[in-house]
Amino acid sequence: MDRSPYAPHERLVAPARRHPEVWRLIVGLLLVAAVAIAFSRGAQAVLFGLAPGLMQSPQAFQDGNTPVSLLVLLGSFGFVSLGVMIAARIVQRRPPLGVIGPFPLALRQFWQVSRWLLLLALTVALLPPYDMGAELRTNLPPQVWVQLLPLSLAAVLIQTSAEEILFRGYVQQSLAARFKSPLVWMALPSALFALGHYLPAEAGENAVLIALWSGAFGLFAADLTARSGTLGPAIALHLFNNVTALLFVALPDSLSGLALYTLPYSMSDTGALRSWLAVDFALLIVGWLAARVAIRR
Repeated sequence: MDRSPYAPHERLVAPARRHPEVWRLIVGLLLVAAVAIAFSRGAQAVLFGLAPGLMQSPQAFQDGNTPVSLLVLLGSFGFVSLGVMIAARIVQRRPPLGVIGPFPLALRQFWQVSRWLLLLALTVALLPPYDMGAELRTNLPPQVWVQLLPLSLAAVLIQTSAEEILFRGYVQQSLAARFKSPLVWMALPSALFALGHYLPAEAGENAVLIALWSGAFGLFAADLTARSGTLGPAIALHLFNNVTALLFVALPDSLSGLALYTLPYSMSDTGALRSWLAVDFALLIVGWLAARVAIRR
């Protein structure tokens, strides 16, 4: 009997072992990109045809700085999940939902981790200091924010699930089917995840630190996936992180359309943002440890 802490990962990887060739991973990723781009453009064309006024401010729409634009942007990540499911079936000849793991178990682990992370969030909220070192700016009227909250939560869940299905699902499992070492199947998807969050044009000198934070998140999510054997815990950790950053307190540069508050400084502000990146990293570690405890209970 395999007593490795990553033994549960095998139930995710086993279906991919039948066709472990690296070229299948590459072709699959190209297919995912093609599906996501095609469906996103089609959906936007329909949306803009029905509501042409949405394009009166194209840049604001692309930046996600209005509620509608951010809902559309986050919702479009569902096409990434669709692309992964198609690639899993066509290229790897495996059950599409197999990248998530046994669904009842994934859902149970998602709720287990979510409860612990909610408790952690409430504890942090009750502890001093009671601000973020600067006066927050109201972004949406509270009543509007509450009315939008069900849609906002659903949109963030779609986005975070899609990223986990792609990185900790398709990419991680495909690499694990071909390479035994976690240094490959954990580190490479995390590096790709970090690269996707490297934004020098928006973040300036903070771009490298933000990418490193994203890479660390990727490693923690990979660890949770391997320990649990489903994507449930990683999706829960990702969801709580993005709900905080997108729905409660957002940066004003972009993706602020659904936030209750925005920070008074931008992503490129080296002094203020770097201080909170350190705090955010500490909270990420605590959240990861809490999730590990949750899936063991």
